[in-house]
Amino acid sequence: MNIKHSAVSLPDETYVRRKTLAARTGRTANCNMREAIEEHLLDAEDLAIAEQALIRHRKSSEASLSLDELDAALGLER
Repeated sequence: MNIKHSAVSLPDETYVRRKTLAARTGRTANCNMREAIEEHLLDAEDLAIAEQALIRHRKSSEASLSLDELDAALGLER
């Protein structure tokens, strides 16, 4: 895996929290930051996909189901 370096400016409080967490967990501060960025990117990508699906659905003539209707169609109980 190729690694690219990226500089990030952090407020003092965030920088201290990052270093403190690294000391408590025994993981490097960079490892924690890389993991946080990767998780955020996954969430942002999922959100973008969901927003596009919602736009496509609203433009279509497909009917919507309520959660209760979906549960009933799938044979689920709540």
